[in-house]
Amino acid sequence: MTTELLLAFVAFAFVTSITPGPNNMMLLASGVNFGLRRSLPHMLGISLGFMVLIICVGLGLGQVFAQFPVLYTLLRYLGAAYLLYLAWKIAGSGAPDSTGGERGKPFTFLQAAAFQWVNPKAWVMAIGAIATYTPQENFLVNVLLIAALFAVVGGPCVGLWTVAGTLLRSWLRNATVLRLFNIGMAVLLVASLYPILADIKGVM
Repeated sequence: MTTELLLAFVAFAFVTSITPGPNNMMLLASGVNFGLRRSLPHMLGISLGFMVLIICVGLGLGQVFAQFPVLYTLLRYLGAAYLLYLAWKIAGSGAPDSTGGERGKPFTFLQAAAFQWVNPKAWVMAIGAIATYTPQENFLVNVLLIAALFAVVGGPCVGLWTVAGTLLRSWLRNATVLRLFNIGMAVLLVASLYPILADIKGVM
């Protein structure tokens, strides 16, 4: 991989990792509702789970989707349905229950890692990285390099969203305000699906 291509990929990884998407919206909400420490497994699950996804795409899964595009479309619909379910869960999280405690719990490491497989933005990022920034010469080595660099660049980016949520935590102590914040996060999560659904329906 040339220096120019490497720098271009780092810029791609940074922009796609720092911009709003399902992972970042969920981490922002997790930071508010559960704090930084309890959200760490969620953050690590995203970084390592996405690494595995990129490696699998590089090892041939992307070619399967190219030959059978209906499978990719089906995956995007399943991912969208799951994101709608998560939005509903976020909208109802954080409010005190009858004992005064918090309802819900943060994503575990395995849940966050598995979520990457139904995250439409993650698939777009992974396929884009392999198709655009991975030279064919020493392909396997380059795939592993791309996956590792995405973790190095993306890890701090998702961390910033969690920290932002943690900083907002003190401002959202009121149960009503917290509920409104969670509803807002749920709405933004649903809104993040529009480009995916519009692309599927061909209305973009």
